[in-house]
Amino acid sequence: MDTELLATLTQWRRQLHAQPELSEHEHGTAAFVQARLTELGIPFVAGIGGAGIVATLSRPGSNRSVGLRADIDALPIAEENDVPHASRTPGVMHACGHDGHTVSLLGAAATLAHDQSWKGTVQFIFQPAEENGVGAKAMLADGLLERFPMERVFTFHNWPGLEAGTVAVHDGPVMAAGGRWSVTLHGLAGHAAIPHQTRDPIVAAGHLIVALQTIVARNVDPIDAVVLSIGQVSGGVVSNQIPPSVSLLGTLRTYRPEVREAVIKRMRSIISGIAEAYDMRTDVEILSTGRAAINTKAEGELSVAAAGMAGLPVRRDLRPSTTGDDFSFLLQQRSGAYVWIGNGPAGPGGELHNSRYDFNDAILPAAVGWLTNVARLALTEAPGA
Repeated sequence: MDTELLATLTQWRRQLHAQPELSEHEHGTAAFVQARLTELGIPFVAGIGGAGIVATLSRPGSNRSVGLRADIDALPIAEENDVPHASRTPGVMHACGHDGHTVSLLGAAATLAHDQSWKGTVQFIFQPAEENGVGAKAMLADGLLERFPMERVFTFHNWPGLEAGTVAVHDGPVMAAGGRWSVTLHGLAGHAAIPHQTRDPIVAAGHLIVALQTIVARNVDPIDAVVLSIGQVSGGVVSNQIPPSVSLLGTLRTYRPEVREAVIKRMRSIISGIAEAYDMRTDVEILSTGRAAINTKAEGELSVAAAGMAGLPVRRDLRPSTTGDDFSFLLQQRSGAYVWIGNGPAGPGGELHNSRYDFNDAILPAAVGWLTNVARLALTEAPGA
């Protein structure tokens, strides 16, 4: 990558970092992307599934097509970095590097627009609302695959702790299926000094917390990876009252759909049993906000070849993560691959979703190089070839 393009992309990345927007509110970010695409002379369609944008480059001589995707939203985290490009939006920051992903895709579009060596169609997908798991589904519902032909899809995520510029390619699962869940136990409020006249949801919640932890330990095959975590417990406002209700909020992560279904069935059974034992009424919601992101074999190998063309080192030995990404919904519809590109040492606070995280601008050439080469290779052969 020439120094002028790198300087431009770095400036764009830091501008986006300073102006983060939450999922389903990426209006300014979308406007920024549209302005850059206009400057580059690349046609696009905006407003797909909300703030989604698809830019298209097409050359005659081939009917092959490929999609490259970047997520554009930020997180509800207050940034603690003391840098000139720190977030100017209170309580919101790019703590996952989507600013870098967005700019990398713009860089790939700019590079391929000036490269006359390829033939076919490249769709550049700028996707909103990845963090809350609704953006990919919204774009698909708005006709993404029907309106913008693509035989296969690719994306990357920066990965702190992995050597900067190294491309990690997995065989099979890369990230887990996510899902939020909530349970509210409704009892009978009363004076804490007269507990026998109440139905205490705190006691019931305590037993439910312990019982839910037995699912992974005793109802799941040890070979299967499952995470069932409780992230929030709320209930009660004063020390001398048994509250009317207690709520639990948590997350469920799995790789295999049949394991997920079995875990959810067991969760409902345990919740029902605890509620009956303590005479509670319950409100239960278990949301499947994602699917496991699973690379198809041919596209994984193509991703390795693309890294080699870009002169990037490759790792094939990393274990999948129990984090999630709604790119999995695109992989459900098309063959493709999701790779990690090393962001360099994480250091204290440098992890994803940390208030001191920042995307490493030095990996922009690697990200653009991989994206452009995976597109070129994808246009030379049919999926699965």
